[in-house]
Amino acid sequence: MFAAEAPETLRMRAGSLSRARGEDFDLIQGDDSDPHGLLQAFVPSSKEERSKIGRQLKRAGIKRPNAVKSFYAFRAIVGITLPALFIAIMALSPENQARLHVDRIMMNLTWLHAVQIVTALLVVGFYGPILWLRARIRKRTKAIEHSLPNALDLLQVAIEAGLGFDAAMVRVSHELAYAAPEISQEFMILQLELQAGKERQAALLDMAERAGVSELASFANVLLQSNQFGTSVSTALERFSKDMRVDRELRAQEKANRLPVQMSAIMALFMMPVLLMICLSPVLIRWMDMFG
Repeated sequence: MFAAEAPETLRMRAGSLSRARGEDFDLIQGDDSDPHGLLQAFVPSSKEERSKIGRQLKRAGIKRPNAVKSFYAFRAIVGITLPALFIAIMALSPENQARLHVDRIMMNLTWLHAVQIVTALLVVGFYGPILWLRARIRKRTKAIEHSLPNALDLLQVAIEAGLGFDAAMVRVSHELAYAAPEISQEFMILQLELQAGKERQAALLDMAERAGVSELASFANVLLQSNQFGTSVSTALERFSKDMRVDRELRAQEKANRLPVQMSAIMALFMMPVLLMICLSPVLIRWMDMFG
């Protein structure tokens, strides 16, 4: 069960929330102001677009200040640097190109091919960081999904040992700092937000949205319902961790059952031409002998 809060803590929390009223109260929100100066050429002026990229950066584990502006600036730098390097190599003398072992490529390169390569490098440099960000989000999401049941087991053990919920969260985050740094970071941010005066319900739901993991949203709902109806948090966590493991096993079985159907299509795609060649080769040989 959650520990009761002292009146002084409640007054401090109410004051903090009143100062943050009308704003998105987020401990790791960072600088989301409109771009100025040279950044206007790279950073979009739409706040919705910046907020979207900001959420993706948080899900990827990038929570430093000015992360959105730094990401757009990095995209612009990479998108300009790659074509510039290629153009610089083209402008070198044949002797320097031979030192770089690119003289044969440059000799057979036409202007049309050069324009195509510059365009391709520009696209790769500008959209490559987006693909890298999505890959990092998928990797971090899978890591959180994999480590969450073990974290819930540790949290249950800590609560049964006599620790309060907040103290148990801090202890679990320290214990998993090396084994599961992603879930440890989310738990630590949750406790920092609670200490800063954020409401528990808002902090739990924001953690689920920040991580982008559906199991964390269910975990937040389990804790809130346990606090609302007065049930045991330890029992709720035990049942929830078991349900998560059962769901993971069912998803693994579903993937295993889909494999034969997927493999049959691939096998048919590669085996049909071979079977046709085996079946039609004698007929073709007879025709060639007959009409030859």
